[in-house]
Amino acid sequence: MSEATLHIERGDWQRLGALAGDIRRRVFIDEQAVPEDEEWDGRDPDCVHFLAWHDGTPVGTARLLPDGHVGRVAVLSTGRGRGIGLALMREAIRAARDQGHAHVELAAQIQALDFYRRLGFEAYGDTFLDAGILHRNMRLPLND
Repeated sequence: MSEATLHIERGDWQRLGALAGDIRRRVFIDEQAVPEDEEWDGRDPDCVHFLAWHDGTPVGTARLLPDGHVGRVAVLSTGRGRGIGLALMREAIRAARDQGHAHVELAAQIQALDFYRRLGFEAYGDTFLDAGILHRNMRLPLND
């Protein structure tokens, strides 16, 4: 039996948007009940997007905003627990370094804080509601 393959594709919204958007719709809008007008914020054309392929099937996505924030990190339920989210984040961090950012920031859902801490992110500030879900800001310095 062959080992599963994982590949992270980097691209723009024009190229990756249909597949990335479908994943985000399923995770954020369908599963987490994020309102559509909050999910589709109009910023996607300005971002670098990442699409995770597991055994040839798109299962995860993330985006890097021009200011070095990572957002819209989503993995389909069938792909969770396989290191896909970590691979997406590592590629987003690599892209932020490539762009010369001094740090990467994100707003993490409270239940995902430990996931981001494993990558070296540190939480700061108070918790806040975004789309009805508790979040906390996190930062990862890129000065190494």
